Amino acid sequence: MITQVQETDYLYSIPKSFSTRAIHTAQHAEPIHGSVNVPIHLSTTYKQRGPGQPYSTFDYTRCGNPTRAALEECIADLENSKHCITFSSGCAAISCIINTCKNGEQIICCDDVYGGTQRYMRNFSVKNHGIEVLFVDITDPENVVKTITERTKIIWIETPTNPTLKIVDIAAVCKIAKENKILTVVDNTFATPYLQTPSNLGADISINSGTKYMGGHDDVVFGSLTCNDKELYDKLFFSAKSQGGCPSIFDCYLIMRSLKTLELRVKQATKNAYIFAKHLESNPLVQKVIYPGLPSHPQHELVRRQQRGGGAMISFYVKGGFEETSKLLKALKIFTLAESLGGVESLIEVPSVMTHGSIPVDVRNQLGITDNMVRVSIGIENVEDLINDMEEALKSTQ
Repeated sequence: MITQVQETDYLYSIPKSFSTRAIHTAQHAEPIHGSVNVPIHLSTTYKQRGPGQPYSTFDYTRCGNPTRAALEECIADLENSKHCITFSSGCAAISCIINTCKNGEQIICCDDVYGGTQRYMRNFSVKNHGIEVLFVDITDPENVVKTITERTKIIWIETPTNPTLKIVDIAAVCKIAKENKILTVVDNTFATPYLQTPSNLGADISINSGTKYMGGHDDVVFGSLTCNDKELYDKLFFSAKSQGGCPSIFDCYLIMRSLKTLELRVKQATKNAYIFAKHLESNPLVQKVIYPGLPSHPQHELVRRQQRGGGAMISFYVKGGFEETSKLLKALKIFTLAESLGGVESLIEVPSVMTHGSIPVDVRNQLGITDNMVRVSIGIENVEDLINDMEEALKSTQ
């Protein structure tokens, strides 16, 4: 029997008019035929009235496109920011920001960070570009204070972190950064713009892997960044157009379509995750459950202050080792064993050999990314079906 829950159990507040803005911002009826949806403009180049005199603001699609511009205005609104740049992937957005750093400069990055972020920093920023990257536990802001030097240019925050779901106090870290004139970046992918607004907490840049919750259907790879400072935007835009990681226009259309249901999907997935995590905590075959929306999470009070809900990501430890974990994943019928997250379907994976396999073993062990850790992205299926599927599969570990 599934325990009845109130919306206030899993959502702490709701952003004003979020769904209305997601559906209507920059999405005006096309003026010739009245099309409700923003048209897909596939042209790569644009006729000019005279040399250096484009019809509007567009001259080449790598630098801008009417469909993409509408989407960027919408995403900026949802992140409470003035500017947005979209990309062909979240990794392209990450590299765009990092590549504004120069040889000899320094980045302070939270120690538990998306595998693709640390992979780029370790293998390109450090090895090829001479940028120092320090991976620090910044859940304690004092660790940031101790690490800052004159060479520090960026503090890279991910919260909740991937995959151990630690919470970084965005406002506290951004305050320290501003006092030292350091740029702050918040990876908002796990929380989504619906559950967290980094710009309201002092962040300079918010990034999202739109592949996840923004797209929400596991059918598009996409990334975005938002900011408020025009000078910073111009610097980032120059980096973006020079690297060329611009998104496909059809992908922009798909993301714009999916944003219309972002609130509905995230609310349902968050509700499911809260119920699922509570049940998982009571299963004797589970060693530990990590879910920001549960009181058992060590930073639950910070979650309630900073986020509008616990989100739909759960990590837990199976009693045993890799053998038991493998038995569990092979026995599941509804959960899909796959990387990524944020889709309407529930996904499950083992970070140590999948999403975070590129992290050195000693670092993984230090962070707690062991072979019996499982990361779950809860979807919008019937939660009772999800619970029953997991309980039956856990029995196979014995």
